[in-house]
Amino acid sequence: MSAFKSDFLRTLSERGFIHQISDETGLDDLLRKETVTAYIGYDPTAPSLHVGHLMQIMMLHWFQATGHRPISLMGGGTGMVGDPSFKEEARKLMTVDMIEDNIASIKRCFSNYLDYDKGPKGGALMINNAEWLRPLNYLEFLRDVGRHFSVNRMLSFDSVKTRLDREQSLSFLEFNYMILQAYDFVELAQRYECRLQMGGSDQWGNIINGIDLGHRMGTPQLYAVTSPLLTTASGAKMGKSASGAVWLNADLLPVYDFWQYWRNTEDADVGRFLKLFTTLPLTEVARLAALDGAEINEAKKVLATEVTAILHGRDAAEKAAETARKTFEEGALAESLPSIEVPTAELDSGIGLLALIVRAGLAGSNGEARRHVQGGAVKINDRPVSDERMTVGGGDVTSDGVVKLSLGKKKHILVRPA
Repeated sequence: MSAFKSDFLRTLSERGFIHQISDETGLDDLLRKETVTAYIGYDPTAPSLHVGHLMQIMMLHWFQATGHRPISLMGGGTGMVGDPSFKEEARKLMTVDMIEDNIASIKRCFSNYLDYDKGPKGGALMINNAEWLRPLNYLEFLRDVGRHFSVNRMLSFDSVKTRLDREQSLSFLEFNYMILQAYDFVELAQRYECRLQMGGSDQWGNIINGIDLGHRMGTPQLYAVTSPLLTTASGAKMGKSASGAVWLNADLLPVYDFWQYWRNTEDADVGRFLKLFTTLPLTEVARLAALDGAEINEAKKVLATEVTAILHGRDAAEKAAETARKTFEEGALAESLPSIEVPTAELDSGIGLLALIVRAGLAGSNGEARRHVQGGAVKINDRPVSDERMTVGGGDVTSDGVVKLSLGKKKHILVRPA
């Protein structure tokens, strides 16, 4: 279908969010006629979500913005099992306390994208599937739900076949995950009149399972929408950078580093990312995407500031942009650069350069730090250093009371005596 009639599907289509829809005409009609409830599930495998989750979070945002009710489902139950989809090995099992701590930490970012206080009909919902999964009686669950699943069909799903084709073990625990996720859809349909599940393209089989189970267990018609697997123009997977995961929580990734991640977007991705990750009008997106040469850098700054503003607030985004401007355009020392604290006594006695680079998170090992130094990428207080055996001490502390440690042109850490 090329022209959707519902605001939601039209918005998603124009901005590039749609990969597959289970029943385009049926869902489009439903969204046009009534307020619909939809959900996306998030398993709490870490204390924060990362940039790889942002596309689905934006889908929930647009769902609410076009008049519907989104559910952000926390996987307090499914998180005890772990989604095996396209994983090379089983996830490490987490304790209930670890899961609850991660959920509490993850929740903080959602209120920046969804309004949970719009009243009984329009307000977003934050729900934990532990409510219905943890109390389940195993024998009753097998009889009432398990009987609807064909093992032959489950074995045909790509997420399972990938593991088996590689002759990698798939535990019975993980094999149950798709049944639990399907059951989530049915429970949400029965409890909250939820009619739509959304997710990444790798979740298509799991979502269709839920639609089929709903049909067998007497729910109204359920629907699926998935987004494409998102990679950068050079083929890199979203959510990871050279220094690790690009977390959404500021306590795991400073706001400035988050802003810089988007500022470093490849030229070919700017227009696409403006559509997906900001709420700028498409006319403005088209104007920015048409810039070329050195001007494309201005579009990247807009992208970085707009994405950061949604997650961390406009003030924090503008501060990060100003820090970058001072650091790169004026060569000034911006106090809001990311920093680490080092005991004054330790700094006075001297710290090995390689150890300091690793401690600052600019390298994962002394060997990697040594390669950076040998390659001429490391600076102390904006002066290149080439001696990998040098120590950084109290004499390197500037009049600003810090040591500025730099890797390349864009990564800077302030080392503060404490």
